Amino acid sequence: MTGKTHIIGGVAASLAFAQITNYEPAILLGAGVIGSLIPDICHGSSKIGRALPILSKLINGLFGHRTFTHSLLFLVIIAVLLHNFMPVEAASAGLLVGMASHIVLDMATKRGVKLLFPLRWNVRFPLTATTGGPSEYLVFALLSLFSVYFGYGVIFSL
Repeated sequence: MTGKTHIIGGVAASLAFAQITNYEPAILLGAGVIGSLIPDICHGSSKIGRALPILSKLINGLFGHRTFTHSLLFLVIIAVLLHNFMPVEAASAGLLVGMASHIVLDMATKRGVKLLFPLRWNVRFPLTATTGGPSEYLVFALLSLFSVYFGYGVIFSL
């Protein structure tokens, strides 16, 4: 998936999560957008990879793309770090929701992800989308609709 699809996925997931929690929606949403980009730190031409090129090259050299940073192990490590060092729970939750949305979206591609890293198994959904292709545009459109729906719910529940 492309960066814009990951961002709208983070928006949709954060707004949906805001419906079932008492976290501040604006903080949850902002952190969700950032979190939706973090797993691609292992890819030098991603939005975050271009912003942090040295870290991106280091992580890619150690693990490759869609391995460690797209795994449950990575999510657990980040969750522990956030729990211990992030004083704002809404930001921690948003980051994790955004990261999880990214991984789920990449599971919808032909290549899948190494969800159970360090095991080498690729995990993907039976139906997949081609990155940058018409099927990804459909995913983007659906996520946009979900964002409007959940955003409406957040705005009118305030």
